[in-house]
Amino acid sequence: MAEAKIHLFSYGTLQQEKVQVETFGRRLEGGPDALPGYKREMVRITDPQVIATSGADHHPIVMPSDNPTDLVDGTVFEITAAELAAADAYEVSDYKRVATRLASGKDAFVYVKV
Repeated sequence: MAEAKIHLFSYGTLQQEKVQVETFGRRLEGGPDALPGYKREMVRITDPQVIATSGADHHPIVMPSDNPTDLVDGTVFEITAAELAAADAYEVSDYKRVATRLASGKDAFVYVKV
């Protein structure tokens, strides 16, 4: 029996092949989508391992917007439960995982500002 696939929406570093390979052990397959009702900012990252993996000390972060027409573009990936746990371990404490509905109508997890 095939393992159930989980949708994960990324608007930032989880779209990078290097981050995917180091976090999940493979390159993820995905497609374009958008997160409605959110806006994007940058957050300073201090975790040395995350900085080494991503190559940057500032990462994008999203939060709900007062403007319901705001959209954050990104990629929706199909991952496993074990890969979702790996994504949780990669994300620093500035982020929390929430369930959301994407512009495509897909239900997905996304990491947002705490």
